Amino acid sequence: MKNIILSITLVIFTFTMGYSQYLGLKGGLNFSNLNIEDNEGQLLLGYHAGAFLNIPLSDAFSVQPEVLFSTKGSKTTYNIDILELEGESTLRLNYIEVPLLGVLNLGEVAQINFGPYLGFLSTAKFDLEGDFAGSDFENTEKLDQDFFNGFDYGLAIGIALNFNAIQVGARYSHGLAKIEDSPEAELFLGDAQNRNVQAYIALRIGNYD
Repeated sequence: MKNIILSITLVIFTFTMGYSQYLGLKGGLNFSNLNIEDNEGQLLLGYHAGAFLNIPLSDAFSVQPEVLFSTKGSKTTYNIDILELEGESTLRLNYIEVPLLGVLNLGEVAQINFGPYLGFLSTAKFDLEGDFAGSDFENTEKLDQDFFNGFDYGLAIGIALNFNAIQVGARYSHGLAKIEDSPEAELFLGDAQNRNVQAYIALRIGNYD
């Protein structure tokens, strides 16, 4: 196993010797939802922030690992006339996310990025607000993480545009892991998985030409 790892390291080192690596800092908005059956949830506005390293393997292709803090979840609007009850419920799932992307350069400006990601659940919260019989109410509760799958994974694809040190982009990530990990969570979430669209801006640091 050590010989295999050493061989892979040497191959990557050989490929990248003639190319300049660069770091990046990025942040932006998340538009997330859960694919809960028979539930038309609304997009939940959140954010992500983190860093990445771009490792060129050729003029046209590079590998880009990232480490991000990313907020996901879903928002649902409810209205029960018979009880004079209406409002919104929001499930917020916060992750430390590690995408490992391949980056295909389309000329000097545009890039396509694609690959898998791993996510590690950091916190889970439930917000409930609305109106009951003319009285407003609001409640936020931190949920027991044991109710949820602590590990998420999926696939991501996106596009980026580079303007010297500034990069702007958008990315879609499609979760493949079930969110729930308990009978209580399964009752409300079923086999729900994460869905997320990101819009971001990044600062490239180093020799990115």
